[in-house]
Amino acid sequence: TERACHAGGADCSKIKPNQPCFEPNTIKDHASVVFNSYYQHYKHMGGSCYINGTAMITNYDPSKRLS
Repeated sequence: TERACHAGGADCSKIKPNQPCFEPNTIKDHASVVFNSYYQHYKHMGGSCYINGTAMITNYDPSKRLS
């Protein structure tokens, strides 16, 4: 996520302490927020969500559990 935050154009402000996406404070959850931000920023330019096999596009909000 560091590269996506600093050089990649992702908005990482929401995963900082006391911000809306800080909790749960896990690498997986923070990466999900950052990868989504990165994809939203670049999708109109033909960018993908592949990111060396660490991310994928979903049809549902992964923060919500399916019953």
